[in-house]
Amino acid sequence: MNYGNEEIVVNRDLPAVSIPYGSPVTIEKGCIAVLTQQLGGSYTVMVEGNLYRVEGHDADALGFEPEEAHVHELPDGPLTQDWVQEEAWERLSTCYDPEIPVDIVNLGLVYRCDVVEIEPEKFTIEMDMTLTAPGCGMGEFIAEDARSKLQTIPGVERVDVDLVWDPPWSREMISEAARLQMGLL
Repeated sequence: MNYGNEEIVVNRDLPAVSIPYGSPVTIEKGCIAVLTQQLGGSYTVMVEGNLYRVEGHDADALGFEPEEAHVHELPDGPLTQDWVQEEAWERLSTCYDPEIPVDIVNLGLVYRCDVVEIEPEKFTIEMDMTLTAPGCGMGEFIAEDARSKLQTIPGVERVDVDLVWDPPWSREMISEAARLQMGLL
């Protein structure tokens, strides 16, 4: 898809979140939106010079099919700590900063993601993450996106996501593949 050029007429009032402030807004029916990013089950659009994040379940307002919750395959046997850990990293790789077309794992924003078995086939996930800038208004929103995706893993009873600032994030934390994608190599 050629992002940045296609004008879309919003066909109903559309709940969204302003970027970079993280404030909930409503994009009114009839507004012209330009799609800038479609990743991780959400859309980033520009309306009247401002960026907004739109959840995939509201894609119909932009003329797209609504995103359905992805169904993940369960393991053949019992749920294990290793399987949950692998699922956690897979799901975190579907969380995106709405301004940057790279997932939070490859951006180097996830510092820790530990799976703790609290009883057989019941788990808690404890995660530390940071942001590219401490004043980012989207921080709680990105953390909640991560939390909600981790919470959908079978057997996960609780997810704790903490925003941390030590060590401070730097461009060196971006994976080599992401640096190449972003033209930073």
